[in-house]
Amino acid sequence: MEYGFLSQYFTAVAAKKLSAVETNPATSNQHEFNGVAHLKAMFGREKRDFQAQFVYFSDDDDEPVRDKGTLTWYDARANHASRTEYRLYYTGNAVSTVWAARDDLFIALRPDNTLLVVVTLAGSTIGHQLQWLFGLESGNRFDIRDKLENDLVAFSSRFIIEHLGITIEISEDNHLDEMLSRFGGGFPSTRVFSAYAQETLPNVHARDNPDFVLMQWMEQEERLFRTLEKNLIETRLREGFDDVDSFLHFSLSVQNRRKSRAGQALENHVEALLKARSIRYARTAVTENRSKPDFLFPGSKDYHDENFDTQLLTMLGVKSTCKDRWRQVLSEAQRIQRKHLLTLEPSISKNQTDEMQARQLQLVLPEQIHGTYTQTQQQWLMSVHDFLEHVQFNQRRMTIGESHSTIKKNP
Repeated sequence: MEYGFLSQYFTAVAAKKLSAVETNPATSNQHEFNGVAHLKAMFGREKRDFQAQFVYFSDDDDEPVRDKGTLTWYDARANHASRTEYRLYYTGNAVSTVWAARDDLFIALRPDNTLLVVVTLAGSTIGHQLQWLFGLESGNRFDIRDKLENDLVAFSSRFIIEHLGITIEISEDNHLDEMLSRFGGGFPSTRVFSAYAQETLPNVHARDNPDFVLMQWMEQEERLFRTLEKNLIETRLREGFDDVDSFLHFSLSVQNRRKSRAGQALENHVEALLKARSIRYARTAVTENRSKPDFLFPGSKDYHDENFDTQLLTMLGVKSTCKDRWRQVLSEAQRIQRKHLLTLEPSISKNQTDEMQARQLQLVLPEQIHGTYTQTQQQWLMSVHDFLEHVQFNQRRMTIGESHSTIKKNP
C-alpha cells in the first residue's frame, strides 16, 4: 500500500555530520552550523526565521530527546557589494546539550515552513534509516534534496516518518460500522482483532506467498486499528472528563495499547501462517530461567527432551521493531545456538547487523523490506518464505525418510 508522496511531509532535506566546532561549547559558542552555502537552494537568499522542532535519537533510548527552538538563516555580509557569507544560527536547547561531533544531522523543511532538526547518534539505526528515506549521504558537507515529489511513501518509509513523530493518516472507513457493531464500541483482544483483519481480506490467502501475505495482513490491521481508535477517541473526548487524572489515565491507556498491539499483531499473523502450513510449534513455551521465546519448533516437549537432536530445534523471536531489544532473544532457548528474529524494521544499521551475525542471530524480514538494506546486508537476510521452508525441512526430516534413531542424539 502507498501513503502519498514524501513531498506531502517534507519540502526539502539536508544532511551532514556534526563537527566539534558546531557542538562543543568548550570549542565554540557560536551556535551555528557550518558549510551552509549549499543551503541557498533550500532557504533562498533572504533572511528567514524558522520555528523548529529539535529531536535527538540513539538506539539505546526508548524515547528521544525533544525540544523546541528557532533557526535563523541570514547573510552576514548582506551590506557588502560583492561578497556573501550565509549562516544558519540555532538557539540552544535540550537537544544541543546531548549531541556530539560525528553525530548525523538532518534538517527538514516542512510544508508549513517550520523545520524539523533531527540528530542521530553516529552509526545508529535511525540515522541509517533517515539516510535511506531521504536518499542522502551524511558527510562533512551538507547533502541536499529539494525535489521529493516522486518519492512514494510505502510501509517502510511510513514506519520511519512516524518514528519522527509525524502522523500519517490512514483509515478503512468502510469497515467502521461493522467494527462498532461487532466489538460493542470497544477493542477486542489482539487475537480477535488480528483474525478480523485477515477476514476483511478475502482475496489474501494464508497459503499464498507468506512475505506478501504477512505484509498485507499487518497493513490491513493497522488501517482498521487506526480507524476504530480514532472513532473511539473522538467519542470519548466529546463525553468529556471529570478531572485531569481521568484524562491522563485515558491518554496513558491509548499510548499503552498502541505500543503493545503491533508486536502482538505480528505474532498473531505469523501464527496464522504456521497453522496454514501445518507446522508444529509452541507459542511462548517456557525454557531456561523462565524465558518464553515467541515461537519454539517443533515444540516444548521436544525442546526439553535432552535426547532430541538440537539440529532439529528452531526458535523465532518476533518484534515489530528491534532497537537494542534484539539482544533479549539471545538468552532465550539456550539449547539452540543459531536463533532467528523476525522484524518489520527497515534499514537496520550495518553495525547492528554485523553484531547479530557475530552472535549467531539470523534476521528474518518480509522480502518487501529487504531493499531498504545495503546489498551486502541483503545477501545475509532471510525472507519469511525462507524461514518457513527451513522449519518445514526440519520437520519433514522428523516425519518422513528418517528413522527414529537419526532424530535422537548419538549416545
